[in-house]
Amino acid sequence: MIRALYDWMFRLAGHRNADKALAGISFIESSFFPIPPDVMLIPMVMANRQKWWYFALICTIASVLGAVLGYAIGALAYEWLGQPILAFYGKEKAFTDLAATYNSEWGLLAVFAGAVTFLPYKLFTIFSGTTGLNFALFIGISILGRGLRFFLVAFLLYKFGAPIQSFVERWLGPLFFLGLALLVGGFVAIKYLL
Repeated sequence: MIRALYDWMFRLAGHRNADKALAGISFIESSFFPIPPDVMLIPMVMANRQKWWYFALICTIASVLGAVLGYAIGALAYEWLGQPILAFYGKEKAFTDLAATYNSEWGLLAVFAGAVTFLPYKLFTIFSGTTGLNFALFIGISILGRGLRFFLVAFLLYKFGAPIQSFVERWLGPLFFLGLALLVGGFVAIKYLL
């Protein structure tokens, strides 16, 4: 299924409206979509290396806007779903303590790590909204992290081309399952930290 989705996105990268599709994929990946926009970014840069910076900029802007949606999902879902569940189990205090630690000590680092790496960025955008991480700092670190990631990927493709594409295609499955394991592991860790 992942390979079919990858192939569909790769074909979409050659369409005349590929830049709009790239923006759409970048937007939804930051809040719920499982496939990173790199799957479209790679062939688009490969097809037109001189526009590497333009494609990276599209990914960055759309991804940060999508992160705002992820943040909103976390903030809104907590009110009607998360809070009643925590209350039922008597874990409101534990969550408050975890949120305070996340917001004061490691939340920005977690958002940055998710923004730059193949860690599930959506997990950090949603959790940041749930805990009420400072929104301005969240946006700033998201711009920095997502910009670093997409501009670096696009620049490396501009410079080195095909070997980078081969690496991503070769390791797509393991990278996806690693990301999925980290996503599930994050939820399990949160459960046991509470």
